[in-house]
Formats: sequence, structure tokens, C-alpha cells
Amino acid sequence: MGVYPFMFGTASDFAPIVAEMTALNMKEPYNWDEYARIYFPQAEKLVGIAKEAESKGEKEKASEYWLRASAVYRISRFPAPRSEVQREAWSLGKEAANRGLGMRPHPVKEVLVPHKHRNEDEGETIPVYHLLPEDASKDSPVPLVIIFTGLDGYRTELAVWMEGWRQNGVATVVLEIPGTGDCPATASDPTSPDRLYSSLFDWVGQQEGIDQKKVAIWAFSTGGYYAIRVAHTHADKLAGVVALGGGCHHMFDREWLDNVNHLEYPFDLANTLAHKWGYGDDVEAFKKEASGKFSLLNDGTLDKPDCARLFLVNGTEDEIFPIDDYYVALQHGAPKEARFVPGIKHMGEPMSFFIIFRWLYKLFDIRADPVKQMQTLPFKPKY
Repeated sequence: MGVYPFMFGTASDFAPIVAEMTALNMKEPYNWDEYARIYFPQAEKLVGIAKEAESKGEKEKASEYWLRASAVYRISRFPAPRSEVQREAWSLGKEAANRGLGMRPHPVKEVLVPHKHRNEDEGETIPVYHLLPEDASKDSPVPLVIIFTGLDGYRTELAVWMEGWRQNGVATVVLEIPGTGDCPATASDPTSPDRLYSSLFDWVGQQEGIDQKKVAIWAFSTGGYYAIRVAHTHADKLAGVVALGGGCHHMFDREWLDNVNHLEYPFDLANTLAHKWGYGDDVEAFKKEASGKFSLLNDGTLDKPDCARLFLVNGTEDEIFPIDDYYVALQHGAPKEARFVPGIKHMGEPMSFFIIFRWLYKLFDIRADPVKQMQTLPFKPKY
């Protein structure tokens, strides 16, 4: 089906990997180096086909195989590159994705945004993916959707949304959240996202092809936490913010974190969250300190008087981040908008996507068909 997290992937590419994992009787908890290494032979095979096609000038075929290779490397480093081989998979997968996306008819470009507001221990640039409609100009600027990625999905796969927005005359920027991918912000510093997004908005403000009055954020899953925060810290920069499947307070409760490894998420969620927030393998310390350190209720963010137009969307049965967090957000600070999808788990998909598209179309004052935009997502291999 090509659904998350298998963007740009095909079932046939994963069949030999599944067969080998089954033969080895691999089960959790995984040795992450052993887990990741299983994927490499198949990924290398696909890279070889991509390189051969590229050498023959077969651009379309090369692009497809680069992207298929990136999908295999992605699941190799999933849900987060916590070991040496997984970090290698992230690096190789990123290279494959960049090459594949760059060969498309409307190539996605990687931009290194200067991190002007960084601390000394933070990276100098923010790597983002950017796609600007060809007809965008100073005299005819276009809206911009900034996509915040999640805990395990990085810019290399959430790029899947960019072409659909381009077809509707909307520019996109995709970047990772602190503690994931190549984000330069310090994962363990609760204030690092504020500096990160100040640098990002400085860059956005310099882009003549962007309509500065029509800049919105669409954040996925863990990215929703950062969307809620930025809606309060940078309200004047944003026409609207969509937090899909995010959290803000109870997501850090010990009782919740004690149980999430056995709920909806297919891997060890509490461990992955601890890694993302800068705690490494010390899950116990994360459970003990996270609420006091990162809760947007406890730090006063939710009670700030100024907030951008903020749209909270999720499934009521979410087992990754509790729907209770959106009730907390609605009960504090400035009024917000919300739409919950009843009876559906994390992110309330696919219905939530149609809800969000229509909200953003109205925000940007554009006419578009959400069904047609959704049809740009599936990856259908030609070769």
C-alpha cells in the first residue's frame, strides 16, 4: 500500500528481508546493529540498479530505484538511529533519497538554513527540503506549508507530501524536530526549539517567492508537540498551525510511559522517546524528569495570552500520545480549534488528512480537491 513508513517502497523489495528475519527468528528486544544489517544487501542491490540506470541516462528509472533504496535503508534505521549500523543506514538512506528526489520532474532541493540563533553547542545549519512552485515570484508569491516531522519519520520520507502541495500552488519546507534526523537543536534543552524556529523564520522572511502572510505549519505526531509550542512562541509569524497527533502534557506522565511499549507503536516507544529527548538509554531518568522538564502546561506555554490560530487534530483512541493532551490544550490560554476522529488511533488517519487539507485550503484561500491531493501519495513502481 505504500503507507507510512514505507513511502517510496514496494513489498517485493522487503520480501527477502522478511524471509531472512523469519529464518533467524529475530524478535524484540533487537540488537540494533544486527537488525539494521539485515537490510543492507537488498538496499545495496537497489542502489546498484539506480547507478546503472543513471549511467545510461535513464533518469526516471534511476530516480525510482534511488527512492526504493532509501525506503529499505529507512526501515533499517527505524525507529531511530541508535546504533552504529543504524546511523550508517540513515546516512546512506539520506543520500539515496536526495538523489532520487532530485531527479524527479519537479526536483526537491535540500537547503542548509543558517542557524543564526543557535547556542555554541548547536549546529550551524538547519538542513531542510524545499519545493517552490515554478511560477512563484516576488510579484506573485505563494503560500508556504512548513512540515514538522515526527519521532521516526524524517524529511526523507515526509517529502512524499511535497508534490501534492506544489500542484496546488503551495510551497513546502520539511525539517526534523529536535533529537531526530539532522536537526541541530539540542534535544535535551526545552528552549532549543525556540532558537531553531527563530532561525527558520528569518530564512523564510528572506524568500521573495513566499507570501509572508500565508505561512502555516503542519506537524506530524511528535512534531505536534513542537507545533503547539511554536504557535505560542512565534505567533506573529504564522497564519495557522496544525498539530496532528501531538501531545503537550500527559504524554510525559510516568503512568503513560510505563505502558506505551506494549500499545499501538510497533517498537519500544518509551525508549525511543528517551533517546529523542537526549536521555540515550536511560529510560528511567526520562520517565522521572520529562514532565517537569518538557510539559507545555508545567512550563507555562499553554497559558501564554498570545497563540497563532491553532488546529488540534487526532484520533480519540490514540495509543501513542493520549487524546487527553488536546483537552488540556483547549482548557488553557487562548481559544483553539479542534477536530477529533472518533474510534480511530494515532493521528486519526486517513480521515484526518482530508480534514486538514480543507482547513489549510480555506486558510490560504485556494480552491483544491483533497482527494486529488491524496492521490499524489502512493508510490507505484514502474520498473
